[in-house]
Order: sequence, then structure tokens, then C-alpha cells
Amino acid sequence: MSYKYFLVLLLTVASIACCAQNAVVTAHDTHIRYSGRVIMQDEAAELSWPATSVKINFKGTGARVTLKDVGFDFFDVIVDGKVISVLQPDSTQKEYGLVSGLPDGNHTLELFKRTEWAQGKTLFYQFSLDKGGMPLAPPPQPKRKMEFFGDSITCGYAVEDSTGQDRGTPPYENGYLAYSAITARHYDAEFNNTSRSGIGIMVSYDPLIMPEMYYRADATDAESHWDFSKYTPDIVVINLLQNDASLNKKTDHAQYKYRFGTKAPTEDQIVKAYKEFVKTIRSKYPKAHIICVLGNMEAVKEGSPWPGYLEKAVAQIDDKNIFTHIFAYKNTPGHPNKKEQQAMADELIAFIDQHIKW
Repeated sequence: MSYKYFLVLLLTVASIACCAQNAVVTAHDTHIRYSGRVIMQDEAAELSWPATSVKINFKGTGARVTLKDVGFDFFDVIVDGKVISVLQPDSTQKEYGLVSGLPDGNHTLELFKRTEWAQGKTLFYQFSLDKGGMPLAPPPQPKRKMEFFGDSITCGYAVEDSTGQDRGTPPYENGYLAYSAITARHYDAEFNNTSRSGIGIMVSYDPLIMPEMYYRADATDAESHWDFSKYTPDIVVINLLQNDASLNKKTDHAQYKYRFGTKAPTEDQIVKAYKEFVKTIRSKYPKAHIICVLGNMEAVKEGSPWPGYLEKAVAQIDDKNIFTHIFAYKNTPGHPNKKEQQAMADELIAFIDQHIKW
């Protein structure tokens, strides 16, 4: 047997053996593309923020994933651009089947975190491809980048509750259907969703306001600081003040008393607080277009002073690349449903198309 023939035979056998095994793509593998503020641990990637995602291109017929959840999180399983199922990881490290029986060819697989960080965080360890599968070059980084700072509206709270009970628990919350994600997908843009239900600029339904949260890498850890140089959005959307408006009338609420005592904030104080937060975001992203929006719940109904507070704050900053847009009031109970989230996305897309070239 010639040396050349032997070498070819050896490579063929090695190739067959490789294909007979299940390819494992671990959290640090460069074939994986992450989106959102993700923290890399020794053996896993930590996903806490809403709309964080893990994406891979592969050749084969199916794939599984190994996860561990610390909380009560849900993920959309997206194959070739279509949501095919919803996964709720367990609190123990476990492997889950994601998809099988696909045509043997090239596919894209994405895990998208539907739930916000108040529901917990998830550790991603690896993808395992079915027999004969192999990872392909990672999905290219989108040319456009966005970031959203917001509250429950931006998180997609209760978007899938069709009963009218406005339930925001994980089965009914879905950041994939929020106007933020819809807008980003329209532009094929990568996006970070730095949001939490109940949060405000000056007061929140929980003991944390946005100026105390926006900088975090691990959403659950106040000592965890995000490196803003890692991600530079072209467009930043800030949708806050709904909870400030709501709690401003609830003088008996514990957080109202904690933040204000017995005296409600004045217009000047509200304007100043909003202005300072926008200026803080501007300091992190000096070249970004910033759109300060409000709505589409009670804060924007006819006669509300809160749109005026926002517009006054932005006028005082006097920055030609900071815009304002007030969403149309939806005039229905509870949080926006799928149709109302889509309407917000349509409004925002039209505004961006009219005012920003990117």
C-alpha cells in the first residue's frame, strides 16, 4: 500500500468517524453569535436581560441545547427565521431537544429570551448537533445596531395574554413580540433591550429606578458594570415615564413614600431627572441618534402633562440628534397586546424612516 493511498484512507476513516459523532458547540465557540448584554463564565454564557439571544448556523438535521435556569424564564426556539416552539429550562443543568427531522442542509438556529431579568437568568452551556451535523460560519454581525431603554411596554409584558386579565407572568410575556424587537427585525438590526417592568426615571414599582440599572452587565447585580465600548448603537430608543406618571398619583405606595415622602415632585424636578438620564446615555453613545418616546398607555392620553415634560427636557438639551415621538394612545385596558405592539413598531419605523438616515 502506497503512503499516499494510506493517507487518503486514514483521512476518509477519520471523516466518517467524525460525522458519526454528535458535534458539540460550547458557549465559547466562535461559531456562536450572541446578542444582548451577555456575560461569559468559564463554562457557560449568562443570559439575564430580555431579548438576549444565542444564534448558530449549522449543516445537519437537528440540534439540542444544554441549559440551566435560575428563575422562571422562557425562550423562543427560532429555526430558519420562524418561531417553532417555546422552551422553559429547568433549574438543573439539562439537555433539551430543539429541532429534529430537518432537511439535511444549512440552517440557522436561535434561542431568544422572551422574559425579562425579573424572572431570572439562564446559563447556556452548549449546542449539540444531531449525527452528521457540523457548525458553519457564524451569522454575520448586522450592520445596524439599536438599543432600547424601557419598562414593561418595551419588555412585551402581557403581550400574549388574550384574556384581558393583563397577566405579565412568563407564559404571557414575550419580548419577541414587543415593538422593540419588531422594529429591530424590520431593519435587520442587532439590538439590546435594557428594560424592566415597573421601572421609572424617578420612581418605580420596585426599589430600583432606571438611573440605578442602565449600567449593569448582569441585570441582577448592582456591582456588575457593563463595558459600553463593547456595543455602540446607531439608534437609541428611550421609552420611560409611564411608571413615573402612574405612581405620581399613588401617594400611599411604598416606593412613592421612599422616593418622595409626602410631597410629589414638581414639573421642574421631573424635567431635570429625565434630562439628566438622557444626557447620561448621550455620554455613553456620543454619536448615536437618540429617540425619546412615550406611550402608548395612560401617560399619553389626552390631557396628560407627561409628553410635555419629555419634550421640555429634550428641548433643554438642545441636541440635533435627539428626537421626540409620542405614541398614539391605545385607549384600551392593560398593557399593549400583539396588535398594539405592532402599531407602535409601525409608528416608530415610520418616524425613523422620516428623520434618520442610517
